[in-house]
Amino acid sequence: MRTRTVIDSAVGPLTLVADEGAIVGLYMDLQRHRPADDKLGEPDLRGCEAEPFKAAADQLGAYFAGALRRFTLPLALRGSRFQLQVWAALQDIPYGDTESYGELAERIGSPGAARAVGLANGKNPIGIVIPCHRVVGSDGNLTGYGGGLDRKKQLLDLELAVSGAALF
Repeated sequence: MRTRTVIDSAVGPLTLVADEGAIVGLYMDLQRHRPADDKLGEPDLRGCEAEPFKAAADQLGAYFAGALRRFTLPLALRGSRFQLQVWAALQDIPYGDTESYGELAERIGSPGAARAVGLANGKNPIGIVIPCHRVVGSDGNLTGYGGGLDRKKQLLDLELAVSGAALF
């Protein structure tokens, strides 16, 4: 049974969605491609006391505090074969780094599919945990982010400050 809870974060409220003990969604408020609330499952009245919400809240808290660079949550992704391939590749972009849509397309063996990578990236159902915010335009500029470019910049700035990298 699909359930949901909302937690506070440095980028505003985050809705966590779980099904059968795995995270299936993480959505920001006012996010593009966010499903309607009735599709997110019933509110879990235990909130962050129930797993996997507790682990997700703990790991997100550590991420925003600069103490976590890679999430180890149980995830259950549902999408096309191409989307799943893109979402898996997103998880291989190192913390504090960025990659262009074209570079990501090449890395997954689909050169010339930058636009399709962008569409799959935009449909990522588990933002932040699957770091679609680390994908930028071919010129290195911030482009397209379902949670808004301000949030994308905020997430990248956090990672850059922690990692000491300089991207821009």
